[in-house]
Amino acid sequence: MDSNIPNSSTKVSDKEDIIVLTETNFPFSLIVWNDEVNTFEWVIETLIDVCGHSEEQAEQCALFIHTKGKYAVKYGDYDTLKPMCDAITERGIGATIEEMAVGK
Repeated sequence: MDSNIPNSSTKVSDKEDIIVLTETNFPFSLIVWNDEVNTFEWVIETLIDVCGHSEEQAEQCALFIHTKGKYAVKYGDYDTLKPMCDAITERGIGATIEEMAVGK
């Protein structure tokens, strides 16, 4: 096979990836805020129960929340994130929904 001929299957794959990224645009993020009250264990348990995170994913999010002060733990549309946000705040953990900035 001539190495100078582009692989057409790669080009199709690149185009498919671009389409997928465009179609999975989530305009909102669920932010969890750090505090001095809740334990890592409680935040991890909450992220697993409410957001459906794996234990490893929840642990990583909790570490980011602790070190950065806040972290976007989930992306999606407002109607999907709102019940999650409410469930997190009902457990005594600070959470908000923020609209993501769209660069043009």
